[in-house]
Amino acid sequence: MHNAAIAALGLHYVYIPFSVQPAELGVAIRSIRALGIVGVNLTIPHKERALAYLDEVAPEALEIGAVNTVHFSEGRLVGYNTDGEGFLAPLRERSIPVKGLQAFVLGAGGASRSVVYALVRAGAGVTIANRRPERAAALAEAVNGATGTKSAAWLPLDAYDEVAKRLARADMLVNTTPVGMHPHEDEAPPVPVDLIHKGMIVYDLIYNPMETRLLAAAKRQGAVAINGVDMLVGQGAASLRIWTGLEAPIDAMRQAVLEGLRSAKSEV
Repeated sequence: MHNAAIAALGLHYVYIPFSVQPAELGVAIRSIRALGIVGVNLTIPHKERALAYLDEVAPEALEIGAVNTVHFSEGRLVGYNTDGEGFLAPLRERSIPVKGLQAFVLGAGGASRSVVYALVRAGAGVTIANRRPERAAALAEAVNGATGTKSAAWLPLDAYDEVAKRLARADMLVNTTPVGMHPHEDEAPPVPVDLIHKGMIVYDLIYNPMETRLLAAAKRQGAVAINGVDMLVGQGAASLRIWTGLEAPIDAMRQAVLEGLRSAKSEV
């Protein structure tokens, strides 16, 4: 994805993967400075621990408590979190207004944090449902405290009657859990699909497969189905803008992701 963008922009960069063990994270981040690397992306399990090794952390990353992008600039390592921007990007592309939306978010892990903060900051109301209700409660409390609102609520995922009531009133259902991700495509969706209603926006952060069972059900029931490809591209584009100051070539990045997913599928 990033190398396709670099080629489209005619830049003299290359984007390569490094496998870093958790115990070596500090050494790896310090090496960014030593090697003159312009920037890196971080993924699980490094997003939270990386904050301790940076010179500066952007407000949204501090709020979420996780970094997915580091920029080495003017001798300083600066951390950002572009996941929220990436999550909102496909909604903006489809001209879906977020302000005033009632969103039902499945999961309370790291991906959920970015999503919930982004939604509340954009003016949406959010209900967080999780199998471990204490995690959902803690996330709702943290978001409300940081934003000075009461926009985030929570409930146990197994409280079926209350889940059904909230989903009946919800404009959007967001799955931030790994349920349905390759190689477990046949897993049942996190909520009964008969609770999806026509016109609802169903947004599954999973992009492999591109159509999960949840999204397939959403389409059958007349809902708007969005997979995780556009979020992946959106957060990557935001990282590229931070590193280069240039507008990212979204179409080239999306095409590279789709080709990579098709290639991976054909090799299975």
